[in-house]
Amino acid sequence: MKFDCIIIGSGLAAIWSAKFLNEAGFSTLMVTKNQVWDCNSFYAQGGVTIANDEKDMPLHIEDTLKAGSFYNKKEAVEILSKSSLKLRDELAKYGFRFEPNVTKEGAHSVARVYHKGGDATGREIHKFLFNKDKSFFLDEALVFDILVDNDVAYGISVLHKNKKYNIYANNVLIASGGIGALYKYDTNARTIAGEMQGLAIEKGIKLKDMEMTQFHPTVFIEMKFSQKLLLTEALRGEGAYVVDENGKRFLFNYDKRGELASRDIVSRAIFLHQQEGHKVYLDVSMFDEEFFQKRFPTIYYKLKDYDINVPYELIPISPAFHYIMGGIEVDLNSKVTGFKNLYAVGEVSNTGVHGANRLASNSLLECFIFGKRAAKEIIKQNFKTENKKFEINSEELFKNDDKKYKNLLREQMWKNVGIIRTKEGLNEAIEFIENSMDKVGRMAKLRFLTAKEIVKSALERKESLGAHYRIN
Repeated sequence: MKFDCIIIGSGLAAIWSAKFLNEAGFSTLMVTKNQVWDCNSFYAQGGVTIANDEKDMPLHIEDTLKAGSFYNKKEAVEILSKSSLKLRDELAKYGFRFEPNVTKEGAHSVARVYHKGGDATGREIHKFLFNKDKSFFLDEALVFDILVDNDVAYGISVLHKNKKYNIYANNVLIASGGIGALYKYDTNARTIAGEMQGLAIEKGIKLKDMEMTQFHPTVFIEMKFSQKLLLTEALRGEGAYVVDENGKRFLFNYDKRGELASRDIVSRAIFLHQQEGHKVYLDVSMFDEEFFQKRFPTIYYKLKDYDINVPYELIPISPAFHYIMGGIEVDLNSKVTGFKNLYAVGEVSNTGVHGANRLASNSLLECFIFGKRAAKEIIKQNFKTENKKFEINSEELFKNDDKKYKNLLREQMWKNVGIIRTKEGLNEAIEFIENSMDKVGRMAKLRFLTAKEIVKSALERKESLGAHYRIN
């Protein structure tokens, strides 16, 4: 069977794109590596940024540009903010309504972050939209190749139930998410490992700004799982403090906004304070327990499982990798540069809206706005591929030592390509990557290709900018 569109991924960008394709009568296949909820959208806590009204729009744009160190593509930011004005009503007509109270997060001038289910906004939106989705669906399917020839995408190769086969389509939309598993400490879903970015490199698809990796400042990392517990920025937006073992709110030494400075500044400040031998905590004692339990239920119950008596007890925190601003270069309709029928949406893409550092809760908004734009462009172009067959890549997908090398890579990326970077550290990382790449199977190799691109980009950008911070 040949589909009108194959979507790689099952997060919000994928499902929202599929909504418009399905409504236009396009046959759509959504392919995901594991289960449908194994995506970053599902775990998003904070909410969705929506400009409050037309008067707020210029301020939202300014906040986004400031957070992004003015490295953003301004036209894309304007589209993001202007289009957000209609989003709440569009979702309400579809049957989804946010909670009435709006919150403020770091680097926002005003409260404009809409949420649902307390700190479970992503889960609530994802469940709602997926239950309405009319796509064909293939889960537990590993995409190990994109079938491209010249400037046309013809489909994908998958491993499903231990069988390799090709699936063909008139359009391919990549919505596979970010790169979390490349780092020792990360907040991402366990399946998010950057393989599609590696595939892009292999296929000559242009990546942009891969050095721009964002670290979330407040993460509970004392967990047995590789995915660490994000402590949403809404906590600080609603009054939580970052303190050291002496109870000092040291962030004001780094920025006059303290806890509400942009993520790059707060993460760097915490990291440097830790390097000086301090312990760092999140103080949530100003919250009433009943309110905390209702407003932040995910955090409340998970921390209780670790015997932290919130909100009375300090929560030990550390920065962890959270989001990559770089990705597959796309135009304002999310079409991949140089291709006729290949698209990328969500974190895997680089629309230019985030610049050098993403403004809190602009990510889900980007999924909505540019997912819809991608779908509308696919519908408008109505591109048809010829019936062309491709040989299946015979490269060995897995090798015995893959896990060992993936873990070594995560250590290297955290140590040398993290919050603060040096020329020596970056060179050490790239040497490790180059010496290891031939020792792993194809899927791990795709991760290594992505990691190499991040390091190369970090080496090339010698000056600090936003989330990319070099001391030499």
